[in-house]
Amino acid sequence: MIYHGSEVFDPEKMKMYTTWDIFKNSSGSVMVYMGKSAELLAGIMLALGCFTRIGSVMLILTMLYLSFFVGHGKIWYEDQYPFLFALLGLVFFFTGPGKWSIDNLLFRPRR
Repeated sequence: MIYHGSEVFDPEKMKMYTTWDIFKNSSGSVMVYMGKSAELLAGIMLALGCFTRIGSVMLILTMLYLSFFVGHGKIWYEDQYPFLFALLGLVFFFTGPGKWSIDNLLFRPRR
């Protein structure tokens, strides 16, 4: 997700995304930048294990929006890549952070 979210720093890629039909309205560029920023932030949060469940919810919502609104819900064929990221977000949401995560260091019970 960090790789995909880092496209937020590439103005040419971002301009290309705003040419898609669903983003041609007045708030299209804002939506594209919000989505890519959410991908970058969620990827960093999940990689570090910092606020893992918040990052997984961001990932799930962003990827489901891409799957069902941008991609028209064709999750078995055309839009399976973002849908699989949404499922991976569900795995992180229900399993939580790992043993060597920042969440574990910050929020583990002290003896």
